[in-house]
Amino acid sequence: MKFGVVVAEWNPEITIALANGAVDTLQKHGAKEENISVKYVPGTFELPLGGQFFAELENVDAVILLGCVIQGETRHFDYICEAVAQGTKDLNLKYNKPFIFGVLTTDNQQQALDRAGGKHGNKGDEAAITAIKMVELKKSFQ
Repeated sequence: MKFGVVVAEWNPEITIALANGAVDTLQKHGAKEENISVKYVPGTFELPLGGQFFAELENVDAVILLGCVIQGETRHFDYICEAVAQGTKDLNLKYNKPFIFGVLTTDNQQQALDRAGGKHGNKGDEAAITAIKMVELKKSFQ
């Protein structure tokens, strides 16, 4: 299996931990290092386009989108979260391949840390497992 991983640079303490978790999990389940490509985009909003680049320019079986949006005082949080969730869904259907929504949408920094290797595990790990399972599901139909 070949995987693309798109990582938002915004909130790097969180997103790099998510990416490390995803890559480690992919490798633990047999993915070779040369079959995992990691690319970075400026922020979470740009994740769907980064994923589309993988679909159009790389031969990957699945793409994992990793980001973190922390609630602030404005509605910016709502717009970003909705756009990225919608964009991820659209990519899944347009390209008929798994695009995994690995975006933390938390109320504060501590909640994000707790989900990026803290007391709630690493959601990057979970995104990688989901990618593997979805690739296997697709292959089961062939």
